[in-house]
Amino acid sequence: MIHWLRVIPQITLLWVIYQSGNFLAKISHLPVPGNVLGMVLLFILLLTGVIPIAWVEDGADLLLKHLAFFFIPIAVGLMQWIGLFELSGVQLISAIFLGSSACILVMGTVSKIFAGIRSGKGGI
Repeated sequence: MIHWLRVIPQITLLWVIYQSGNFLAKISHLPVPGNVLGMVLLFILLLTGVIPIAWVEDGADLLLKHLAFFFIPIAVGLMQWIGLFELSGVQLISAIFLGSSACILVMGTVSKIFAGIRSGKGGI
């Protein structure tokens, strides 16, 4: 019971930050989704220490642990687009594969650079 008394306010705080990102996207007319602005806002708040990690850690862990359940409505919604997949399935799968490969390659290279800098070897 005590765990839930900690988790509920943390999830509420994460939701408020998410809604703040949506609000910022609406008033700024930036071509960036509100959820992305909310994540940037959360990152800045955590980085500056305005919000300590302990204030959101348990709530974020709970949400991440059950992340797969959040994709079920999306997967069911994709059933409406079966015609698109029949017409352009190969292109969609190719784009997903190439995009994912590019992200993995870039993140691997960046991680390697940062690991080299951290160890004192100077990057790649």
